[in-house]
Amino acid sequence: MRASERLALATVLVANMRLPIPPGYSHVSAVRVDGGPDVADRYIAEHALAGDVAVTADIPLAALLVPKGVVVLDPRGDEYTVESIGERLSVRNFMDQLRSTGVETGGHAAYGARDKQAFANALDRALTRALRKS
Repeated sequence: MRASERLALATVLVANMRLPIPPGYSHVSAVRVDGGPDVADRYIAEHALAGDVAVTADIPLAALLVPKGVVVLDPRGDEYTVESIGERLSVRNFMDQLRSTGVETGGHAAYGARDKQAFANALDRALTRALRKS
């Protein structure tokens, strides 16, 4: 949200619940969609345009956005690209299958200060690239 204000960029948050926006963020808006599986994802995929920047940890959503020319970052600052999204989706699906059979697959380490900084740096780079192209 701070980057949105600093760069005067329209920013849209999408969820199936009310998302209160703190005062002072005039470029941030929220869209509430109906509840249900992947409703928010479908909304995002339908409304995202080439050149937009999206942040999501949802790899299937990223797989819908990347081919449209949307820059997609995960919350740890990793960018999903045309070259990487297929592999990332395959690994995600494989791990999901393992979990469904009862295999403990672990997960990410706790989100820490390094992750937060890596995300902030990646977001800054992605927004700078997007602004230069527009």
